[in-house]
Amino acid sequence: MRLWPHQSLPARGMAAFVLSTFTLISIPVLPLLGSPILWGMLPFTLAAVWGVYWALQRNHKARLIEEELVLADTTAYLTRTDPKGEVQKWDCDRYWTQVTKYENEGPVPHYVTLRGKGREVEIGSFLSEEERIALYDDLRRALLR
Repeated sequence: MRLWPHQSLPARGMAAFVLSTFTLISIPVLPLLGSPILWGMLPFTLAAVWGVYWALQRNHKARLIEEELVLADTTAYLTRTDPKGEVQKWDCDRYWTQVTKYENEGPVPHYVTLRGKGREVEIGSFLSEEERIALYDDLRRALLR
């Protein structure tokens, strides 16, 4: 099972959004062409466009999370790759692996964790509420087999 956050804005969409933002912000600046006031407005206009681009890039990089759960015959393996590329691994005897869903006690509603070998690890915290509920049901069924 592979989990990753929803990426609602692809690269082409981001480029189109930044270009549209630049175009719309430039409209009030056009009458100032040839005027010395343009040079006073231009840095703020470019800073606004750069700010939008920077925020979109940062959001995209923060959503580069991937979790992979492998349920072998006797062992459950969870591998999480965070946005910085760091890999965290967890494994447990499949028979002793417990799935827990915290309705309101976790950092997000319907917080799902796996417990085993004396550790409790989160799984799918970046998913939507409905997806976490479905994930919990799927994990319970898969671990019962």
